[in-house]
Amino acid sequence: MGSHNTESEKSALIFGASGVTGWAVVNEILHDYPKKGTWSKVHALTNRPLKQSDSLWPEDERLNIVSGIDLLKGTQEDLQDALKRIEGIEKVTHVYYLAYKASSDFAQEYKDAEAMFRRSTIAIDHLSPALEFVCHQTGAKMYGCHLLENHPTDYISVPLKESHPRLRSPYGDGLFYHPQLDFIADFAKDKSWNWCDTRPDIIIGFVPNQNFYSLATSIGVFLTLYAEVEGKGATCPYPGSKKAWVAKSHDSSSDMIARQSLHLSLTLPKSQKGEGFNVADAKAPSTWEHKWPDLCSYFGLKGTAPPDEGEPNEVRTYIKKHIDTWNKLEKKHGLKTGIADSEMTFKGFEYFLLTQFDFDRQYDMTKMYGTGFKEERSTLEAWGGVFDRMKKANILPS
Repeated sequence: MGSHNTESEKSALIFGASGVTGWAVVNEILHDYPKKGTWSKVHALTNRPLKQSDSLWPEDERLNIVSGIDLLKGTQEDLQDALKRIEGIEKVTHVYYLAYKASSDFAQEYKDAEAMFRRSTIAIDHLSPALEFVCHQTGAKMYGCHLLENHPTDYISVPLKESHPRLRSPYGDGLFYHPQLDFIADFAKDKSWNWCDTRPDIIIGFVPNQNFYSLATSIGVFLTLYAEVEGKGATCPYPGSKKAWVAKSHDSSSDMIARQSLHLSLTLPKSQKGEGFNVADAKAPSTWEHKWPDLCSYFGLKGTAPPDEGEPNEVRTYIKKHIDTWNKLEKKHGLKTGIADSEMTFKGFEYFLLTQFDFDRQYDMTKMYGTGFKEERSTLEAWGGVFDRMKKANILPS
């Protein structure tokens, strides 16, 4: 290696590295974002086992995949002992907290989410004197988007800004971001390290492991199947409602969330401690009316508006109806099995996102782009990159 300035070398620890954003953060670091020589090490923590060969991450001696650390198991000391076994833990400078434990019991999910974040942050603060930054991902639920027609419009208006007040009771009561942020604001106030929270909307991204819900996976499977059943060049109407077709929003692709998170964690001054940042692919919002024809074109289809008469196609229903055709595609192309209609897929989420998200929820991106971050990506750059990876991972036929 020769002599090098260790001052500039950063070491990253990613909680939830096999999740959709976590995967992308590890990937961007290994591809030397923002520049070569920034990162000396990346510890990728996953709850479920993940082999490097399955990860689609580049082979790189800086990568350390650590599987099987349960953030909820045992006492605080037990967790610290488990993390202490990671070689180089005391040199970690940057933590990206992207772990999430889904549960159908929302009270349990709330408790788990707060405990996991609290325990992890206390542990890393205790174990690494080199710590400089903790980046925590929240999301558009901060603005009540998940409440659909019940979202408050009196004190939270579009475009959605980081300076909007928090969701009030009862809307904010079940939102685990609040106790997580309250904890870190208090815990970090006298610490030398800085922190922020990033707020993506629906995350467009790739995971090699199965995911609880991935819109890109569902749409990739749907459009592949549609082209197979209806033929290339066929017209493919938007599988959602007319109101959702024209509603404004921002896509947040995992690559861009990763880059924006890395940028914030490497450049934010101490004077900006504990602030929230909207993260997304571009300054201007978009609509399905603009995006759908682009996505369809990737699969050789013509994307059109939802039908005037009758019910639009519904993604999950269409996949289930033509699952035999998909099974043939799997055999023919040697695809990974069990992904098209997995038990793990959250029931009905595609309908929810493509039909019920029928109101404007665009972000104000001024704050993020005011930090010196410049890059923007088009729909096809963002989604096409994910579909390309799905082909590489044998999830879609290439």
